[in-house]
Amino acid sequence: MSKLTDLIHPDDAHHLSGLFSERVKRSGNKVACQYFDQITQQWLTYTWAEVQKKVAAIQQALLKQNLTKGQCVAIMTHNCPEWMMFDQAALGLGLVIVPLYINDRAENISYIVNDAQVQLIFVAGAEQCCTLETIQDEISNVKLIVTLQGENNPHNNIVNFEQWIDQEGQNSEYTIVDIKADQLASVVYTSGTTGRPKGVMLSHNNILQNVYGASQCESFYPSDIFLSFLPLSHMFERTAGYYLPMMAGSKIVYARSIEKLAEDLLEVKPTILVTVPRIFERVYNKIQLQLQNKPGVAKLLFNLGVDVGWHWFRYSQNKASWHPKLLLRPVLQSIVGNKILKKLGGNLRLAISGGAALSPDIARTFIGLGLNISQGYGMTELSPVVSTNLLHDNEPDSVGQKFINVEVKLGENDELLVKGPNVMLGYLNNPEATRKTIDSDGWLHTGDKAKIVNDHIYITGRIKDILVLSTGEKIPPTDIEIAITNDPLFEQVIIYGEGKPSLTAIAVLNEEEWNTIKQQLSAENEIDINSEAAHHYFLTRIKKCLHAFPGYARIYKIHATLDAWTIENGLITPTLKLKRNRIFEKYQKQIDQMYTDR
Repeated sequence: MSKLTDLIHPDDAHHLSGLFSERVKRSGNKVACQYFDQITQQWLTYTWAEVQKKVAAIQQALLKQNLTKGQCVAIMTHNCPEWMMFDQAALGLGLVIVPLYINDRAENISYIVNDAQVQLIFVAGAEQCCTLETIQDEISNVKLIVTLQGENNPHNNIVNFEQWIDQEGQNSEYTIVDIKADQLASVVYTSGTTGRPKGVMLSHNNILQNVYGASQCESFYPSDIFLSFLPLSHMFERTAGYYLPMMAGSKIVYARSIEKLAEDLLEVKPTILVTVPRIFERVYNKIQLQLQNKPGVAKLLFNLGVDVGWHWFRYSQNKASWHPKLLLRPVLQSIVGNKILKKLGGNLRLAISGGAALSPDIARTFIGLGLNISQGYGMTELSPVVSTNLLHDNEPDSVGQKFINVEVKLGENDELLVKGPNVMLGYLNNPEATRKTIDSDGWLHTGDKAKIVNDHIYITGRIKDILVLSTGEKIPPTDIEIAITNDPLFEQVIIYGEGKPSLTAIAVLNEEEWNTIKQQLSAENEIDINSEAAHHYFLTRIKKCLHAFPGYARIYKIHATLDAWTIENGLITPTLKLKRNRIFEKYQKQIDQMYTDR
């Protein structure tokens, strides 16, 4: 890999449109992005100059809509080159981007579109058009729907994307209107684990400075390959998986889907992966299930490989002393670590994990296998990243060190407070919520409890999510949930117990693992997933997972299911966080029963 960097400094970009323009100027004939064409069944590419040509055509089509600077347009497509093209076209004209999740519920879309007064929506295809048709009377402010795949439908103001831009010709000049750094660039609605989503207003400078802060945490090169699979509707992917490679001149490859992610990793062979802990959890659990069916020597070698690799990692960071077992590392890396890394493409030099807490055990495993994982922390209101682990000083159970252009401190109740150019302008149409979040001195109150040790930030809990038992004991449920899902039997877990004398759990099981366990529990009769025998077995395994927790963190009852919590059924956010209130509502009857039966 070439070690030459070509970072664009914010002083040369001034705003996001300037960042794009400068990248085209420097790297016009270099590949900007790669995507899989469903018609030819081939991976195709766009150069930066070709992207700009498309952007210019989109701009001409947008100008015909009589949109005025500062008005909102929405993007509701999967990750693809056209997402970037539409984004840059609109930003260059001074329009404001409102990203929508491609599979969001109709009522949520209606609320966002009306709150932001969206004038035009760019959608993926027929499915999104159908969703919008169900709420067309509620979103009368939308003048046009542009569909990437689909036919024109004048009756519903729907036009095909290629026909829309072809009408304006492909020889237009790229335009940047007079844009100020502090001008509103995007309104990003929080995914809303509770209540209505809030529209986070982010300026060009908010995002640009945050991208620059990220670029200073590690060296990024034009030869790097970013695999983009997290939704661009979320600021984590948009900043780290889109604007960051643009700043660095790296290539972006758009994954086909989550389902094909394993195949894409092998084909694309990325060097950088922006991801969430759930991906590592799935790979980890798959490895654990495979090891169960292998000879004892395979398990021994795997565990030894992780142990020696982890010690090497600590030794290389001057945090552990040399040990003779480190002599085994080259051999163990070859027969254990490299085999795992090959399944991730074989060229991955950095995995950036964010969006939720990564289990220390899982981080230790993958780092021990030779994968550089940098866990970070952020929130949409902060554009979105605050901190990440530097590879030369990586404490995986922390969320790393703050960005160079960000300030952090601890407030009342050890709440993490943040100040810097990445702090949002405020919440759209919600000055009261803005005042509650950003104080008079400019500090944003994150709502997360933290501690800071040797410049590393450790998130110790969410102030509002802390469970208080009727006994007065305070418990952070996320830590317990992470510990339980380290067991491959438990795909998803949520803990309940606010105001109750003890904790209970609702768990989604791995169906393959459960089918194996059923035969162990009863060779003669089919056993029910919520039978007494099954519950006893589940609680025994959970007890092992929680051996390091205090006694009052014990789980006394469990309700098990095979029905996964998904984005589609509204029980998790697009970044795979649990929507606690919605899950509790769905299982309220079972929760009540668990406490009645005590």
